[in-house]
Amino acid sequence: MDVLRPTLIRIGGRVYRKNLIQEQAYQHEEEEEDFCAGPGDCADEPCDAFVVEETEKGFQCRVEVPSPLYKYIIGKKGETKKKLETETRTSISIPKPGVEGEIVIIGQHRSGVISARTRIDVLLDSFRKKQPFTHFLSFALNQPAIQEKFLQFKEEVLEKCSKDHGVSSSLFQNPAKLHLTLGTLVLLNEQEIQKACDLLQRCKEDFVDQIAGGKPLTVEVAGVEYMNDDPAMMDVLYAKVHMKDGSDRLQVIADQLVERFVASGLMLKEWDRVKLHATVMNTLFRKDPSAEERNNTMAGKSSFKERESFNGRNILKLFEDFYFGEVQLDAVHLSQRFSSDASGYYATSGRLTFS
Repeated sequence: MDVLRPTLIRIGGRVYRKNLIQEQAYQHEEEEEDFCAGPGDCADEPCDAFVVEETEKGFQCRVEVPSPLYKYIIGKKGETKKKLETETRTSISIPKPGVEGEIVIIGQHRSGVISARTRIDVLLDSFRKKQPFTHFLSFALNQPAIQEKFLQFKEEVLEKCSKDHGVSSSLFQNPAKLHLTLGTLVLLNEQEIQKACDLLQRCKEDFVDQIAGGKPLTVEVAGVEYMNDDPAMMDVLYAKVHMKDGSDRLQVIADQLVERFVASGLMLKEWDRVKLHATVMNTLFRKDPSAEERNNTMAGKSSFKERESFNGRNILKLFEDFYFGEVQLDAVHLSQRFSSDASGYYATSGRLTFS
């Protein structure tokens, strides 16, 4: 790390620097990271981002933290927690593992409580980004007519291109799970899931109903494109999606939804605009049929390190304009990763309907 250019971390509109320290890697835990909120002891730091209460014995601050993240505040053998308490002169109370609750920071000095809370926020933000995503916002494209055309596409590709390097039936999407992904989320407890559901409903009231006009959006799924630079070494082939009336209403809804979720802290910003696409072939499926693509490669971990690409030149040539059909989109789903409902689509934690 360049001492004059330390790593900066943005949380809640504020910027923190990451301390230049020697980090230790543990076999059974992810790397522990230590952060400083800024120069000095943070005595002059404003506390507009959270509430610090004055008590008879000093000051305290409460922070809601999903139980899967407790271990990052505790650290190996409690070392991270002890260090935080020592350096900020506070006492940090953490619920038992698996029990949802609040972390309570208590100290005699307001500045110490603020410093401890700030450093906990930075730690949590860092480790949350390393969690594999649990949910995603999606439009379902698994209507019977689309599934039928997709199976026709699969049959014809295997008939005409199976001799091309890497092409096999294991690459194809499960037709019952055809979808558009708008963005991925890490929701680690019921409270966070409910927060996402509530935000979906606010989006419906604030702008979705007005844009959609209270009616389903008629879209066409037609043509295929690929994601990387070389068509002879493809990892993902996807079907293109556009509004039948030629408008950009679907794109506007997708972009505004993601903007709202990013602003709420529930989603990480990945692109300036949502890329509307439906994955039809993916090399991730070769080893894990239940895998879902992830646009953000920085968060979570890949299910395996190496992907065996396939030669898609002939597929592009022969199926560039393949017509998968027309579909009515009437809901945005908060879909659960690695799940299925009665229809074979992803189980839904919540939804925003257009009617």
